[in-house]
Amino acid sequence: MGRLPGLTRPQRAQVLQALRPAVGLDQVVEAIAQARAARRCCPACASKCCHRHGRANGLQRYRCRQCGRTFNDLTGTPLARLRHRSKWRDYLDTMLASRPIRAAAKAVNVHRNTSFRWRHRFLHLTKLDRPSSLKGVAEADEMFLLESQKGSRKLDRPARKRGGVARRRGISRELDCILVARDRTGQTVDYVTGRGPVTTRQLHQHLRPVLDPEVLLVTDPHAAYRAFAREAGISHKTVSLRAGERVRGAIHVQNVNAYHRRFREWLARFHGVASRYLPNYLGWQWALDGGRISSAEQLLRAAIGLFHMQR
Repeated sequence: MGRLPGLTRPQRAQVLQALRPAVGLDQVVEAIAQARAARRCCPACASKCCHRHGRANGLQRYRCRQCGRTFNDLTGTPLARLRHRSKWRDYLDTMLASRPIRAAAKAVNVHRNTSFRWRHRFLHLTKLDRPSSLKGVAEADEMFLLESQKGSRKLDRPARKRGGVARRRGISRELDCILVARDRTGQTVDYVTGRGPVTTRQLHQHLRPVLDPEVLLVTDPHAAYRAFAREAGISHKTVSLRAGERVRGAIHVQNVNAYHRRFREWLARFHGVASRYLPNYLGWQWALDGGRISSAEQLLRAAIGLFHMQR
């Protein structure tokens, strides 16, 4: 942008501030159009035969030649009907920086409720971006977080002051179980299996579809893993941390435990999240882990379900 000759420094600052929303909107619209160009189709009938049909709210509209419906590039995505698109790019930058809701709201000058709504709209599809299979040596282990009904109008238990602690020691129904599996190439899947310890049925439901038939599964000696591996016909090895055995050659769960540690440290900045939103935060951490998504444009593409653009 030019230096705007003839204006004083305060005047130039005012002009640039006034132009910023238009520039931000242009960047977002261009990024959405480029991402959708190769896969644009009618959300109603999936036909690719469509033509331009004017503009509305800053977005190009299209009309389907087959069914006659009109749509834009956000129709049918979690971002449809969200306002203030000129601020999306700046907000996505705050998500890449993992800023809390109020700090992100202040940074882009929106209400905290808008910041909360945007966060979970952007993560609604991003959390589904997962590898289709784990190969070679795959480690699996659980981590547990105190269940939270933060934001709920009705609780199914007595309220706890400032999050509180579990009433029972050890693993109980007061804890959310997060199952994480990770192979040696860094491909990672995670699932919130429910409250309490993981079961064989849950392992069949979540792990079986993503484990390659030739995989070597490494876990702790939990009986549910042994039963699952035997029933699924998967090679299985264990290491017992309680017995002081951390590594036995290539047999260990160090990678998945390190992922647990990074997730706990990253999650702490939000000062407690509701259990129902845990899958969104797991997807957010996976997007950021190792710099897999490193720009606002990549995160925007993931938010509208274009995962193939990330690889």
